[in-house]
Amino acid sequence: MSTHQTARGAGYAIVILTMMNLLNYLDRYVPSVVKDLFKHDLHLTDAQTSLPVTGFVLVYMIASLYFSSLADRFPRKILIASGVALWSLATALASLATGFWSFLIARALVGVGEAAYATLAPAMLSDFYPPEKRNRILTIFFVAIPVGAAMGFILGGLLGQHFGWRAAFLICGIPGIVLALLVLKVREPGRGHFDNDADATPPNWRHALPLLLHNREYVLVVAGYTLVTFAAGAFADWFPAFLQRYRGLSIEASGHYMGISAVAGGLFGTLTGGWLADRLRKWTRQSYMALSGWATVIASIFGVFALILKDPTQAIAMLFLAQFFLWFYNGPVNALLANCVPSTLRVRSFALTILMIHLFGDAISPSIVGLLSDHISLPVAMLLVPAAMAASGIVWLYAWRTLPEHTFT
Repeated sequence: MSTHQTARGAGYAIVILTMMNLLNYLDRYVPSVVKDLFKHDLHLTDAQTSLPVTGFVLVYMIASLYFSSLADRFPRKILIASGVALWSLATALASLATGFWSFLIARALVGVGEAAYATLAPAMLSDFYPPEKRNRILTIFFVAIPVGAAMGFILGGLLGQHFGWRAAFLICGIPGIVLALLVLKVREPGRGHFDNDADATPPNWRHALPLLLHNREYVLVVAGYTLVTFAAGAFADWFPAFLQRYRGLSIEASGHYMGISAVAGGLFGTLTGGWLADRLRKWTRQSYMALSGWATVIASIFGVFALILKDPTQAIAMLFLAQFFLWFYNGPVNALLANCVPSTLRVRSFALTILMIHLFGDAISPSIVGLLSDHISLPVAMLLVPAAMAASGIVWLYAWRTLPEHTFT
C-alpha cells in the first residue's frame, strides 16, 4: 500500500479523538485552579490537596497496562468509549465529595477511564497514517493538551469563582458522555495498517517488556518524557495557587492567565514544534530529539523567571514563553514513541510510557511540592519545576548526539 495513502475514516477519527483529548485535559486541570476552594471546604492540608492527583495518576498508569492487553481481544473503540464515559461520570461525582477520602476516590476513578483512552487512542491514530505522516497527525492530536488545559483553568476558575468548586466538577464532567457515543462510529483501521508486521501476533507483557527495555531509543525518549511530566504535573497543580498566594491574583484571574498562557503558548508551541521537527530532518539526524531537547532547556530558563519576577504581568509573560518552548516536544516525542517500535509493540509501548512518566513524574511531583510547601515554602518548592525541565532537555540532547539517525519503517 502506498505510504501516501491513509486508512478509511481517518478524518473522522482524528476529529473525535482530538476532541476527547481536549476534554481529557480540561477535566484533569479543573482541580488545580479551584484547589484553595476545596481545600478550605474539605479541611485539607496543602499535601492532601495534591494526593488526589497522585491517586488519579497511580490508578491511571496501572489501568493502562490492563487496557493494553484488552486491546488484543476487544475493539479499541469500545474500550475507548467505555473509558471516556467512566472518567466523565467520575469527574461529576467529585462534586459530591464530603471529605478527603470521598474526593480521593472520585478522582482516582477518573484514572481508570482515562487509561483506556490515553493508551489506545495514539496507537489507533498511528494505524490510520504511514510513519512519515505521524508527527503531523500526532501534533494535531496533542494540540488538545494545552487547549484542554487552558479550558480547564479558565472554565474552572470562572465556575469556581461564581458558583463554587462543586459546580466546576459537575459541569465539566457532562460533555464526555456525548463523545463516548460518537467514538463508537470510528472505523477500526486494523493494527499495523501501514507497517510491515501487520500480520504478526502481538507479544504478551512477559516478552514485550524486555524488547522495550532493550530499545535504547525508546528508553531515552521515555526518560526525558518522565522528567518533563514531573515538571508539568507540579507546575499545573501549584502555579495557580502560587499566583493567588504570592502575586495577589484572584481565583478567576489566576485561572484566566494560566488558561491564556496555556492555550497561546501551548497551541503555538505544539504546532511550531511539530512543523520545525520535520523541517530539521534535512539538517541534522534525530531532529525530533534535537528540537525537543533544546526547546525544553530554553523553557526551563523562562520558567525560573516566571517564579522569581515579582510583577504579575512580567511573571505571566515569562509563563507564556516557558509554555511556548516547553510544548515543542509534544508531537515529535509522541511520533518517536510510535515509530521507534514495531506495530506489534505500539500499544504496549504507549502503556509502558504512561506507567513510567506518571509513576516517576506527575504521580509524585505535586505531592512533593505540597510537602515542601508545608515545611519550607511554596516558592522554593516550585523551583523543582524548571530544574526537571532542564534535566529533560539534557536527556534528549544526549540522545540526539549519541543515537543513529531514525529511519521510518
